[in-house]
Amino acid sequence: MNDTPGWASPGSAPSDGPDGTRKDSPEQNGDAQGSGPQDAPPQDAAGQGPKWSKEQPPPAQWSAPSGSAQAPPPPPPAPGQGQGWGGQGWGGQGWGGQGGNGGPGGGGYPGWGGGWQSKPAAAKPGVIPLRPLGVGEILDGAVSTMRTYWRTVLGISLTVAVVTQLLAVLLQGFVLNDAATTTALDNPDATPREIFSALGTLLIGSAVVAVVTLLGTIVATALLTTVTSRAVLGRPVTIGEAWRDARPQILRLLGLTLLLPLIAAAIMLVSIVPGILVGALGSTEGGIALGVVGGLIGFAVTIWLMVRLSLASPALMLEKQTVRKAMGRSTKLVRGSWWRVFGITILASLIAAVVSEIILFPFTAIAGAVSGDGFAGLLDSGGNFGWAFLIITGIGSVVGSTITFPITAGVTVLLYIDQRIRREALDLELARAAGLHDYGSAPGATPGS
Repeated sequence: MNDTPGWASPGSAPSDGPDGTRKDSPEQNGDAQGSGPQDAPPQDAAGQGPKWSKEQPPPAQWSAPSGSAQAPPPPPPAPGQGQGWGGQGWGGQGWGGQGGNGGPGGGGYPGWGGGWQSKPAAAKPGVIPLRPLGVGEILDGAVSTMRTYWRTVLGISLTVAVVTQLLAVLLQGFVLNDAATTTALDNPDATPREIFSALGTLLIGSAVVAVVTLLGTIVATALLTTVTSRAVLGRPVTIGEAWRDARPQILRLLGLTLLLPLIAAAIMLVSIVPGILVGALGSTEGGIALGVVGGLIGFAVTIWLMVRLSLASPALMLEKQTVRKAMGRSTKLVRGSWWRVFGITILASLIAAVVSEIILFPFTAIAGAVSGDGFAGLLDSGGNFGWAFLIITGIGSVVGSTITFPITAGVTVLLYIDQRIRREALDLELARAAGLHDYGSAPGATPGS
């Protein structure tokens, strides 16, 4: 066992069972406690058996203190309940004694006999407790990672955002805002050669901006995945350490990131091809209708598949998998939890988008005021913006990306960890990696539940 982010070998995952559930759950293991005497009489502290007073009240004339009716004694425990509720039978030393429910020899959780406590809290060596997580805990874990390790997290996000936005602003200012290109596209008398030349320039510039943004996103995702995985163990990591750990998988992550959109595009193309063929054969209305229906079906299939593959990125980075095996791991982890993964992913994306727009809005307003045209001028500019506008909005985009990168990457990693805890008892491996060697061995503890 090591403490690297690839905590456990997927080949030994308990979820390899036919039903995809954990094999160490109490429902499958059964009650491991031995049975004790069920009908032993209550004893006093000296262990000499019951001692009744010589003077007893007449039958049917005894009343409980404070005038309340005495509740009948609860039924004896069923076979297989260990030493019984009291440790030495039914009474033991009562619900609050040493042998109470959960006390020594009891079958409950530790501490119940001492004051009726709840189930012991899960260990939390880092930003999340080592148990299945709720939606709020996943979001809180992503924010806690950014808050606790802010130097590393914000350093990575800020560096990537500055580099990508700087290149995007330069390309936008020198290529996409070219006056000749804009004039050719707006001129109705332009020759086809001028139009095609202008469109080619725009496509090349936009493609370069998209590639730069994609590369920056991949690098940020790889590094933040490593940081979040260490944050779960409560261990800080520097930017250099994160880069050394993530570097061997960067090219594979690039391949995965490029492959997923290609798969989505192929599905959409196949879904609308029948409509295109019908329209080409002469039935325009039928082709349009068939194309719309096919497009909707293709869109639904694409969403379904992309959610199934949404955990491939952390599986590839943390388990050091190939692209194909990472996609298979994601499919296995999402199986049976599609709606949950879909909902959490959409929620995190909406939060990131809202935060980004809230941050960008004042920068856009300032840029419009500085450029002298205001919002009306921005709408009429046709995409040809001045340098002041590009620089100010670029700064806003840097600030927004610096904050939203850790949220989206952190939620994906924690969702992956949560699914492995639910299916593969990853909390045991995480606890051992964090140095909690006694985790899961306490009476009544149910790791991963």
